Amino acid sequence: MKTIMKTFLLTLLFMTVMTSCNKEELFVEPEVEVVEEETDDTEDTDETETPTEEVDTSAPCDFTLDDVQPNSTVIINCVLDLGGATVTLPENVTIVYEGGDIINGTINFSGGNVISGELLNSTLIMGGSSPQLKDPVFNFDPKRWGIVEGITTSDIAWENNKILESLMFRVKDFGVTTFKIDKLDAYFEGSRPTPPETNFYPHREAVNIPSDFNLIMTDNTHLRVQPATINTEKLDNGAILSIRDEDNVTVTGGNLHGDRKVRYFSPDDNGLEGSHLFYIQSGRNVTLDGIKFFDGSKGALSISSIGFTITPGYNPTRNLKVLNCEFTNTRRMSIALTDGRDILIEGCTFTDTAQPDANADGGEVGYAINIEAGRIRDANGVLVEREKATDIIIRGCKETGSRGGSISVHIGQNVTIEDNDLETQVAYTYTNGTKIINNRFEGSQSTSNYAIFATGDGDTVYNNEIGGNIIKNYTSGIILNSNDIDVHSNVISGGTIGIQLSKTINSRVYNNNIAASYAGISVSNTWINNVEIKGNEISAGNLNMSFSHSNNKPEHASYTFTVTENILKTSKKVSFSHVNGITFSKNEVAGIQIGNSTNLNINENIIKPSDFDGIRLFEGHTNISLLNNTIYEPTGADRFECINNSSTNPNEISDIGNTCN
Repeated sequence: MKTIMKTFLLTLLFMTVMTSCNKEELFVEPEVEVVEEETDDTEDTDETETPTEEVDTSAPCDFTLDDVQPNSTVIINCVLDLGGATVTLPENVTIVYEGGDIINGTINFSGGNVISGELLNSTLIMGGSSPQLKDPVFNFDPKRWGIVEGITTSDIAWENNKILESLMFRVKDFGVTTFKIDKLDAYFEGSRPTPPETNFYPHREAVNIPSDFNLIMTDNTHLRVQPATINTEKLDNGAILSIRDEDNVTVTGGNLHGDRKVRYFSPDDNGLEGSHLFYIQSGRNVTLDGIKFFDGSKGALSISSIGFTITPGYNPTRNLKVLNCEFTNTRRMSIALTDGRDILIEGCTFTDTAQPDANADGGEVGYAINIEAGRIRDANGVLVEREKATDIIIRGCKETGSRGGSISVHIGQNVTIEDNDLETQVAYTYTNGTKIINNRFEGSQSTSNYAIFATGDGDTVYNNEIGGNIIKNYTSGIILNSNDIDVHSNVISGGTIGIQLSKTINSRVYNNNIAASYAGISVSNTWINNVEIKGNEISAGNLNMSFSHSNNKPEHASYTFTVTENILKTSKKVSFSHVNGITFSKNEVAGIQIGNSTNLNINENIIKPSDFDGIRLFEGHTNISLLNNTIYEPTGADRFECINNSSTNPNEISDIGNTCN
């Protein structure tokens, strides 16, 4: 009897539950304890489960939202067509997606409302208070929002821009922090102003991404620039995506396609026409990770800031990371950086930047990464830094095939270029605190003029470093034409000249290992002052070191530099011709020749000649000092001497303390 009564009560409770409306959960099911009488008999029970009836989520719902109660939950596993009506929800209602849809109408939300993001679509208008989405991760389905995929018109591509941007900002207001896009292939028009605005601001007209937001794309995501045509009103600027004056943004994955192969370039194009793919203007705490950039017609990624350093409201880009991105066939520059600080570019690849193709030339600049902050001098000659690019790291990247070069620090500060694999050259002009260290350069037949070119002078060029690089197969490994630089510990091989110095002051070249077909170190047709060349190991095929036509003009008469403690490993000479102001001391060499030079101090060297004189002087000289050199007798023909003074004015040669062994 006890068992029968309990069974009756459970049956009654179950029937009560089944009569409740399926659109809301208005009760909490009570716990019911069933007490079984003990028995010694063990009965077999049938545990076969009854199959769950499959719900047709495309069927119309048999309920409305008109009488939903506060604090209830509505399950949407059918299609709820509002028929253009407006429904106002009471407080604390949760609407949960289970395969259905809500379409064609307006829901005015109240406080505490929650809705599944899967139910949002372009036909559902959401008014009243902003609801909270049930999940902070929103999966974007382009078909639910009116995005038109494939080749289309400029007007439709422009609508695509507005749809995607407005949705990201809208769902962010609903509590979304991550916006995911998977399969999408669509064009976007970012090259005209949104009415009533008549001025065109390219950063604003791209698809802007909000603060505190993660945009995640996949390899199936393809966002494309709407190509410019001959009838296009705007032939320059524009982009697909933009982060403008926003904080804490991450963009991951996806493919961004430019229009350089198909767009119209006007006959008057000066190399500046075209579109970028991504703008960052005053972005703070931004990360771009694993994005693939293709065919930018003006560039791929542009990094800048709102305002200028000298104007109110200046707002620099700060703490930006560009990680593991791929840049392919970009016109002009893959990354253009004009203003920003605390920037990391790491693990990226750059292929064929600024190479011409059948549709257009490669544009100006031609570097994969160009750092170029704007600055001027006022009427009094005072430097005014209108833009500032500083504290930048470029690390672990790979570059091939750039027309102009891999990295240019034209105007920037505290730039570190480290641990990269590069095929073309790195150059800097007006910079301080810049380091080009521990990179691997390997030139090809088409891109092998020089690996590193350090140039620029004036009071903004100082405290720079080129060290620990491995350089192979360039005509010149390193060219110096700069101020206050340390060049050390580089390994240079496979080229014509290892290190070439020109118009260099207050610098040091030391502990490099050089193998070159012509000269290890060359100073030619120039001037240098207060430069130390020390402790290098050189193997050269013609002249281990060559100094010619340098410091020999009246304005350079007081200029001096030193060459000391170098080991010159092949049986090739060191040559001085028409030079002035050199101290050459404590080196190991195979021979020295001096012609028509002034103010040379050749002292304490170890000289081991083979088929030429230890020291040979010819033509006229002024103030040449040969002091305490250890010279071994030449091993070649008898006509060679330890010191062969054939100078036309031998009295200008001071020969003291030299030995001939």
